[in-house]
Amino acid sequence: MSLRRNGFILLLSLLTLSVVGQLKNKPALQEDFMDMGLGIFVHWSLDSQLGSVISHSLVGASENYVNKYFNALPKTFYPNKFDADEWARLFKMTGAEYVVFTTKHHNGFCMWDTQTTDFNIMNTSYGKDITAMLFRSLRKFGLKVGVYFSPEDFHFLHKQGTLISRKGELSQITENKELLAYDKEQVKELVTNYGPIDIIFFDAFKTGPLVQYVHSLDPNIVVTRGEMKTPEQRIPNGAMPGPWETCMTMGTQWQYKPTNESYKSGTDVINKLIEIRAKGGNFLLNVGPKPNGEIAIEQEVRLRELGLWMFVNEEAIKGVRPMSGIVKDGDLWFTQNEKEKAVYVLITGQRKWFKGFRRNFILKNLKATDETTVSVVGQNDLVVEYWPENIPESKFVQHKDVLEISIARAQRLYNDKVWPNAVVVKLTNVEIIK
Repeated sequence: MSLRRNGFILLLSLLTLSVVGQLKNKPALQEDFMDMGLGIFVHWSLDSQLGSVISHSLVGASENYVNKYFNALPKTFYPNKFDADEWARLFKMTGAEYVVFTTKHHNGFCMWDTQTTDFNIMNTSYGKDITAMLFRSLRKFGLKVGVYFSPEDFHFLHKQGTLISRKGELSQITENKELLAYDKEQVKELVTNYGPIDIIFFDAFKTGPLVQYVHSLDPNIVVTRGEMKTPEQRIPNGAMPGPWETCMTMGTQWQYKPTNESYKSGTDVINKLIEIRAKGGNFLLNVGPKPNGEIAIEQEVRLRELGLWMFVNEEAIKGVRPMSGIVKDGDLWFTQNEKEKAVYVLITGQRKWFKGFRRNFILKNLKATDETTVSVVGQNDLVVEYWPENIPESKFVQHKDVLEISIARAQRLYNDKVWPNAVVVKLTNVEIIK
């Protein structure tokens, strides 16, 4: 009887572990995440003072470099220009729905008031809880709160006497029990003291134990990296079933790079957002603040260009899905909102489209019905400023095999009356031809 009872208990334990191992993002929360479309990533740590790559310079560094990094940099990190409300206002204006902040990158430096280590923001000349301030401001402006957390921790490894490495034997929580216990304490602090947290991005090669742990702490947190595909600095070749998220820099580096940097244009950023949404993903666009807490003007201007475009066209980005497997046709990209029976045609690649001028486009994958309507998103199709005889009504003609749309870009967004970015057309009650 004893053997049978012990066997039953063992089986029950294994089944329990199996169930625990199946903890996943809630499907409804994943759908909400897919609706958001655009998020802002923030990479910021104490080595922003150097203008170097965030954290990674510690791998392969001399002992002298490591000691200066861990002991000298905190003394000079003084982001006295940090304004959490100003960040949140700017991020809100981009049209983003969520912000993911680097609470701890691989270097192990904590941007919150943690009890687990002295290597944190409170032990700098600044001495204020940046994470608490930022999260409070994000919620104030209606933005979802996301945590970036690295389970890898170079500072912990160094104190442990382990070689700093991303692929060393003890660099991962699955091989280093002390590191896993340490990370759990920190994750619990963030979830418990800084919640509610909406999103967590775990950045390591092995994340499973922490993914399960955070789901057990709060099942209403969506785990992105660690549970879903998160291609970095690239966009998949085709549509992927959701949820997924591409994270990408505006320049070549995640953290602030004061010299030798090359930025994407605002148009390029907008077009990448369009492509990602047409393929069913979210776009997590990165910002790297200056060491004093300001967002560099080169980054701000791109965020504001994106913000203007989103202010006009966000209905083609939020709450949409790919158009039944049809991503694009030439420079025309597609998204759809099935609830509204709407298909959006996002027209890129247009040059010098002057206010009030009309252009025609051929759609091979759509067919009009008796109930079809067409309009340019953001404008009323009734008037062109200073040109009253020009009626910018959107029109369509259904030919035998193709749908032809005729539209005028009537809204004046720039003073020179020329708009360089994508124009979006909304079609309702059309049939999709595969």
